[in-house]
Amino acid sequence: MTEQQTPPNPNPSHESFLPQSTVLIVDDNPQNLELLQAFLETLPVKLVTAVDGVDALEAVAAHNPDLILLDIMMPRMSGFQVCRTLKNDPKTRDIQILMVTALNELGDIEQASECGTDDFVSKPVNKFELLTRVKSLLRVRHLKNELERALTYLSEIETEDEGTPG
Repeated sequence: MTEQQTPPNPNPSHESFLPQSTVLIVDDNPQNLELLQAFLETLPVKLVTAVDGVDALEAVAAHNPDLILLDIMMPRMSGFQVCRTLKNDPKTRDIQILMVTALNELGDIEQASECGTDDFVSKPVNKFELLTRVKSLLRVRHLKNELERALTYLSEIETEDEGTPG
């Protein structure tokens, strides 16, 4: 009997950002909300839920999520309206938005794109596809944050250098 060794992970921190991530799930249908929560519980992320667009905007203000899974057809405020509102605000425009919808007409997909969604997935949701897209979008968000920090740091160094007599 031979013992198999696990090969070393070439990039051990490739998902190290997940425990720092917050995902907001927005859907007015309780069964859909529960299903999406159940799918995402396998990831080490903080999960927050909202039941409509107005509730979603309040949750964004309270929790500053990294990713929003956003239903389109909801009462009080549609997913299109929520997405447009968030993408037009400099404080929230970098939040990744994954629209989760039963709509699969080309016009709906075009409208979702025009609102600024980062990606979309159709219902019924495939768990593997959802998890793959969620991890990918969270990775993008994390990399954007790292880039912003690096650019801010470089800008501070340049400012200090300009103030130093040479």
